[in-house]
Amino acid sequence: MRLLQWLLLLILMTPSVFAQRESLLIGPGDELHVQVFDTPELEQVALVTDKGELPLIMGGTIKVVGMTPGEAAGAVQKALVDARIMRNPRVLVTVQKYATQSVTVSGQVVRPGAYEITTPRLVTDVLTLAGGLTDLADRHVTIERVNGETQETYFISNDPAEVTKHAKLVYPGDRIIVPKTGIIYVLGDVGRPGGYPMSNNDSKLTVLQAVALAGGTVPSAAPGNSRLIRRTPDGYENLALPLGAMQKGKKSDQQMQADDIIYVPFSYLRNAALGLTGIMASATSAAIYAKP
Repeated sequence: MRLLQWLLLLILMTPSVFAQRESLLIGPGDELHVQVFDTPELEQVALVTDKGELPLIMGGTIKVVGMTPGEAAGAVQKALVDARIMRNPRVLVTVQKYATQSVTVSGQVVRPGAYEITTPRLVTDVLTLAGGLTDLADRHVTIERVNGETQETYFISNDPAEVTKHAKLVYPGDRIIVPKTGIIYVLGDVGRPGGYPMSNNDSKLTVLQAVALAGGTVPSAAPGNSRLIRRTPDGYENLALPLGAMQKGKKSDQQMQADDIIYVPFSYLRNAALGLTGIMASATSAAIYAKP
């Protein structure tokens, strides 16, 4: 048995794809078995502390949270060398018991909570466990790694080829945060006035796309007198919006920002255009439509 363990140790210490296949990362509370070749007195079993550190029999404490077992073995070797305990130690670290075997999903998913995983899983797979994204979810999700010091942003594409090409794994102890997407408003003389989430595949909308989502302008509308209300650090800007010219291809379409309001006035035969105060009041009471 001892011979087999050290054969494994020699394999893990050889630069190869084996090290890359170690997938579960060490987290607080994990139980580690540390073995040092030809030095049985340094063999130990210890728990990783809440700070992510492993207390060694000799060599002090080392931070191992977020490491693979192979990386932790390298850290132990370095600690023994730095403490001048050994010149060329060969170390094997194995995880006898994982304490962090779940990934937490919070925010705009159907069923937020903790989900047990014992191997790395694709972000999309874990989101499926949580019931998938809600209609108000932003597709730019945040992954907080188990070490608590690293955050990554991952874009959830609707394109299966993109998902496969840019696949990202989450590990036990990680946390996925799905924020709420931005809302834009299309008000006035359109087919379905209201608020619309910016939750299409690229989480972006243009003016013409937004108006189309709202059912387009109706025959009684005056799109040439449309307004764009945009939030700024100093308040709101009331900008002229050449919607009629955009619809005819005479003006370029414009990118929208979260909280933008498009107001399409009624024709002068029906009603006069609202002022800024009236438009803002309409946006406040507008219905939010779940799907663009």
